[in-house]
Amino acid sequence: MTLSEQQRWITVQEKTFTKWLNTKIVARNLEVKDLVPDLSDGVMLIHLLECLSHESLGRYASRPKLRVQKFENANLSLDFIRSRGIQMTNIGAEDVVDGNRKIVLGLIWTLILRFTISDINEEGMSAKEGLLLWCQRKTACYDEVEVRDFSSSWNNGLAFCALLDIHRPDLIDFDTLDKSDHRGNMQLAFDIAQEEIGIPKLLDVEDVCDVAKPDERSLMTYIAYWFHAFSQMEKVENAGRRVEKFFNNMQGAWEMQNAYERRMRELLKNIRGQVDQWHTAKFEGTYVDAKAQAAQFSEYKRGKKREWVAEKSELATLLGNIKTKLSTYRLRPYEPPFEVSQEVIERDWKSLTKSEMARAQLINETIRDIKNALRKSFADKANDFAMALNTMQLAISGLDGDIEDQLHHVKKLSDNLAPLDRYLSTIAEVDAMCEEANIEENDFTTYTYDELAYELTLVRSSVQKKLAFLENQMVARNMTNLTPIQLEEFESVFRHFDRDASNSLQELEFSAALASLGLVFSEEEMHDYFVDTSGGKEYVTFEQFIRFMVDVTEDQNTAEQVFQSFREVADGKPYVTEMDLRHSLVPEEVIDTLLNMMPPHSGPDMSRDRGKAQYDYISFMEKMMGGEDADDDIPPGVLQDSTNSGDRPRRDSKVNGVHA
Repeated sequence: MTLSEQQRWITVQEKTFTKWLNTKIVARNLEVKDLVPDLSDGVMLIHLLECLSHESLGRYASRPKLRVQKFENANLSLDFIRSRGIQMTNIGAEDVVDGNRKIVLGLIWTLILRFTISDINEEGMSAKEGLLLWCQRKTACYDEVEVRDFSSSWNNGLAFCALLDIHRPDLIDFDTLDKSDHRGNMQLAFDIAQEEIGIPKLLDVEDVCDVAKPDERSLMTYIAYWFHAFSQMEKVENAGRRVEKFFNNMQGAWEMQNAYERRMRELLKNIRGQVDQWHTAKFEGTYVDAKAQAAQFSEYKRGKKREWVAEKSELATLLGNIKTKLSTYRLRPYEPPFEVSQEVIERDWKSLTKSEMARAQLINETIRDIKNALRKSFADKANDFAMALNTMQLAISGLDGDIEDQLHHVKKLSDNLAPLDRYLSTIAEVDAMCEEANIEENDFTTYTYDELAYELTLVRSSVQKKLAFLENQMVARNMTNLTPIQLEEFESVFRHFDRDASNSLQELEFSAALASLGLVFSEEEMHDYFVDTSGGKEYVTFEQFIRFMVDVTEDQNTAEQVFQSFREVADGKPYVTEMDLRHSLVPEEVIDTLLNMMPPHSGPDMSRDRGKAQYDYISFMEKMMGGEDADDDIPPGVLQDSTNSGDRPRRDSKVNGVHA
């Protein structure tokens, strides 16, 4: 749409809406000349609303001079419009006061729709659709007229002439009109409508005639007046329809009576059948069956019962409608046969309600009894199981005497674990039934299945650990070449890395255990030691671990190890500093003694150690190990600047101060 066309529409709308407004306030001897400015103080808008609604809007500023007074008037009007349920979007008092032309026109159009057009109703359509349908029906018999919309369909004037001809053929002769004289035909129709029928001339001929697309809202407003004016003339047509309706109602009343009796018989049959079914129903004594019957009862309440309630209500309404229809036309009243009367349905309905209540109570009692039996069953088994676990735990903690006797008793306790597993499976089955029955509390026991399973795990672990401990103690008892402190350390490390309490170490666990004891090997060497120690199996037992540690801890004070240890502390240097000893975590008192005993170093040194005290550990070791002959105990290369990293450590070699 071009700007000029849009402006023309706005001009036509403003003129049409002004005329419409003046027809509403003429009773108060008021007149609007320029729509937007005249409404800006809110006074004319209040008058218009009071005339349209026949209500008073209350006190307002009748001669507002201040802007705030105009705002109050405008807000009073807008609030009243909203209170009538009229929807308005994006409009405020400032739009009215400031003269927003587009918004003000939209506001007036909203009022036209509500108070002039909205009461037009044809076959349940909207006001616009109903008005268009009315025009189409009234002009359908005129070949030259085709009403498709409220715009271009009216620009030749023939549609207006057709509406006059169909309602008042005495005022106009459509057939004699010059169909090409658009302006003359439209002027004739407007004049007759105003002078003979009293329809105000809201539009001028030039607003519509030969305009490609006349303004729809202006046309709808004007044509709505035609609709209301001619509605009274359709009473004759309505009289004919009334006769037809009377006949249809007579026939409808008879059909309604037949439908009532047929539907009532079907409803009574269903009710009596349901009551008989409940009286003969039996329970199997299981929760699954009771729950299934409860589900069926719930489905009945949600399905059949609601359908029957609705049917009962509809039949009562239908009977009332039959009586009302017959009474309206003063026909003989209808009383249904006794077997389908309201008295019978009320009697049977009470029987259904009573049976329904008894059925619900029986189902609930049955489910409660089954749940209580399940609670007791679970509690008896759980309490017995817990007592057995407690007995075993006490037996484990109370063991005393020779290791062989204790080992014998623990093995007997281990044999009792399998029956406990089977009994726990039985408890699990009962627990599953309790869970299926939604049992969340049990006053007969404090135990749950999860707690019992966990406690059995603890008892099993205690038995296994006790068994492993006793077996390890027997192994340790036979290891006479280890000190008690060594044995305790090795046993503690073994237990720490035995994560699964299997009394054995996998290869990674074996490697980690040795590393924690200061035995560091290459990956290849570690694998070889593991295979050798385990005898080719995937695990190392406690006895095998202890024997391995016995092998690697023998003869730890050789000259080779001591020289190697000093060299590692010194990081390969021919001297050692106090800081080197402290970094190696040598005890304070040992450091003080060594510094007093070792001679100072006088040879080459590292730049980072210059200025620090340097001690000749090589001369010290030669002296401590037997003088000049001590060189025979120092392995070749120990005093060199690099280690024999290319040689694989033997089983009897040592690393980091212990055997490697």
